Amino acid sequence: MASLAGMLRQRGHRVTGSDTAAYPPMSDFLASLGIPVAQPFSEKNLQPHPDLVIVGNAISRGNVELEYVLDQRLAMQSMAQIVYDEFLAGRERLVVAGTHGKTTTSSLLAWLFTEGQRAPSFLIGGIPENFGSSFALCDGREFIIEGDEYDTAFFDKGPKFLHYFPDAVILTSVEFDHADIYKNLDEVKTAFNRLVNLIPRGGLLIAWDGDVNVDECVNRALCRAERYGFRENSAWRISAVEYGRDVTRWRVARHDTPWGEFESSLAGEYNVLNATAAAAVAANYGMPVETIARALRSFRGVKRRLEVKAEVHGITILDDFAHHPTAIAGTLKALRTRYPGRRLWAVLEPRSNTLRRKVFENELAASLELADQVVLAGVFKSNAVPEAERLEIKTVTAKLNSQGTSARHLADTDAIVATIAPELREGDVVAILSTADLAASMKSFRPGFVRCTRYRRLREISPELPATPVPRCALPGRWNSVAPRKRAGQLWRSREVSAASN
Repeated sequence: MASLAGMLRQRGHRVTGSDTAAYPPMSDFLASLGIPVAQPFSEKNLQPHPDLVIVGNAISRGNVELEYVLDQRLAMQSMAQIVYDEFLAGRERLVVAGTHGKTTTSSLLAWLFTEGQRAPSFLIGGIPENFGSSFALCDGREFIIEGDEYDTAFFDKGPKFLHYFPDAVILTSVEFDHADIYKNLDEVKTAFNRLVNLIPRGGLLIAWDGDVNVDECVNRALCRAERYGFRENSAWRISAVEYGRDVTRWRVARHDTPWGEFESSLAGEYNVLNATAAAAVAANYGMPVETIARALRSFRGVKRRLEVKAEVHGITILDDFAHHPTAIAGTLKALRTRYPGRRLWAVLEPRSNTLRRKVFENELAASLELADQVVLAGVFKSNAVPEAERLEIKTVTAKLNSQGTSARHLADTDAIVATIAPELREGDVVAILSTADLAASMKSFRPGFVRCTRYRRLREISPELPATPVPRCALPGRWNSVAPRKRAGQLWRSREVSAASN
């Protein structure tokens, strides 16, 4: 919703918002756009009446401002609908969809089209480092948008992406997810099938070749469909992948003909797939392979997607948006290729509506086995999940420990910092995994943030510290600022436009 607010502001609308509690970096991001945020929700925030209220899918009946909107019969729309009406209509709409990889692939695609001098507009659910913003409104014909399968609003329970009417779609994967709104995998597949069914006959579908659920969607397509991945018969076949310390290299054949050799700073097989999907779309839109290769080399990544937050005294701390066991496994595999031989920590907060439930309890344990040390925080808002459906942290840690992976449950951020920091040693890699900005909550965390009982050991690796022990100390180190992200529970308003968030 922050991105939409910024786009509307750029269009000349006066936009305001509300939140339960706005805090940096989101509050700073909105302030930089000239968008005030009222706290907390209140009827007063809607006075005088705005011309339009935009209601996101996190706002439900009972919200004080939503109830006022309904009582006063104020004009309202969903985020997805106003995105189409204000920005997508009349444009070439490139939608990136799938259970995994949407944000990175959308960011890659936007960068490729930008480097190709196409001046694309885009709206992405993350902050690409090359742009420093999750949106752009430019003069080119193409509009690149991340297609979300989550529901649209309390009055529109269909997926957001069905509002976008795509001309081209990248379909990265189809798995069961969003257990709060989808009952089973069949319902998820139905949503993606409907998206594919919206592509016109002259449109384009670029789809991963390694997923039987994607196969089903492709079989329903009436447009041109091209597959990408590692299969011999795929239109865009990947081979010769090399994972280095700072770069990943691979080759792509187009319809069995050698086409391009690429390299990227991104780690992991899934990012090779993401980059190849974006390259396939760019090539179909006439971009030369040399331009694509140059753009992939210069792409710097996305905030909160394997983002290095600190490197201090040989210890690397990364932040990653973790929402599903498959994504967690992909992240940890990527870190194994990027940091071979180093001890890998996974610090996970089960926060997404899927991870908070036991539906993937076994799969979660299996994905975390890829780490050497696992720390699980408590289930976010556990009381909001029925006990019979709720993830059992003890069950996951027990499975991991029984299979030889050290795992423990620590209640909150303070407990995590106090417990694991003294155990870190040079060479460790710490992956902080959460759909929320858990890393932002751990700003006090530095490798070597220890109790005085460990001070002697700390000085052995950090002789620059004073000889006299202190109750607590933090090794010198820079903690980078974190990216703004969409926050649940925001409500945006304006004299011309007003909204309530995702």
